[in-house]
Amino acid sequence: MTEGGARAVSHPSRASSVRAAVMKAPGLVEVEEFSRPDVEPGAVLMQVVYSGICGTDKHTFRGETIQYAGTPHERQLEYPLICGHENVGIVVETGGDVLATDGTPLRAGDRIVPGANVACGECWFCREGFPYYACERLEDYGNSLNAARPPHLFGGWAELMYLLPRTPLFRVPDELPSEVAVLTEVMAVTHGLDDATHLPSPHTFRPGSSVAVIGVGPLGLCHVIKARFLECGGLIAVDLLPSRLRVAETFGATLTIDGSTTARDDRIEAVRTQTDGRGADVVVDCSGVAETFTEALAIVRWGGTVIEAGAFVDLGPVPVNPNRDLCTRNVCVLGVGGETATSYVPAMKAMAAHLDKLPLCDVVTHRLPLERAGEAIELSQSDSAMKVVIAPGG
Repeated sequence: MTEGGARAVSHPSRASSVRAAVMKAPGLVEVEEFSRPDVEPGAVLMQVVYSGICGTDKHTFRGETIQYAGTPHERQLEYPLICGHENVGIVVETGGDVLATDGTPLRAGDRIVPGANVACGECWFCREGFPYYACERLEDYGNSLNAARPPHLFGGWAELMYLLPRTPLFRVPDELPSEVAVLTEVMAVTHGLDDATHLPSPHTFRPGSSVAVIGVGPLGLCHVIKARFLECGGLIAVDLLPSRLRVAETFGATLTIDGSTTARDDRIEAVRTQTDGRGADVVVDCSGVAETFTEALAIVRWGGTVIEAGAFVDLGPVPVNPNRDLCTRNVCVLGVGGETATSYVPAMKAMAAHLDKLPLCDVVTHRLPLERAGEAIELSQSDSAMKVVIAPGG
């Protein structure tokens, strides 16, 4: 296959059975075969090129399955699951005329990134234009869409993926390689930085603003990349894994802090020293650990903005003093519950525009087949990997 938009569809897409890596219980992933499904009107069958391993998948693998805790949308995931909601693939078959989000009809061979969620379009949140992860009847691939439900193939860790009617389907620019396009959903989660550019002063993110990112796994690294897209000033990265800090440096981090060898007070002081004693203008917490939220509040400057993008799964509360931590310091907090549908196309365009300026092709460090999905999850949490993807075609 070439990396362009029009491609020949490889042999697995014509087979009568489809292989998928199924998470059957915490810590247990096995390859199973499913019948190739008929495609209902408005649906799409997509051959998966790459499917990223997300922090959510790691939580699910560990049995941490409560999502949207404390909200009207709270739910507990059920096994078995075919995970994988960060996907890039090739259209194999459509159920009649199906349009991409640009209004053009999709044809076999077209390369697409499907939206990670399917909103109902009818609830109050949908009618009022809220992000689609606010939908009261949200279906999302690799999570709520269970592998026990026919036609089963609702995740990217499979040779073919079934995309329901109303799924947003985004064309991939011809110049964007698939190993970069697979980052689109993650990059779409960085919209908190875009939102910060529209906040009133003194919370506004503007060119030259200092940014600190706590946790530079794939989501944190994508925030580092987005900060560079937005022409940030000083760029600080904090993580427990030295390899991830080295990657952040290749993307322009001006200060890296190893959280495994420094105390909390020392990290706070290092950030303040780097920012003339003020603290960072914008702090993004992507660690997936609840305790780092209070550290984010401590290292942001007076009147700065904290973006909490890493606490999707409930890992417990942390103590916050509203007076000391928020009000008297005039801190703005933006909570990010997921990507927005309107962020996909800008993310792909921005990545395509920066291919020669930033080493985006190096973000994906490992591509593993379906048979090694369990190993891939473990690898994605190690010091030897950045972004790990499943390559169902080998």
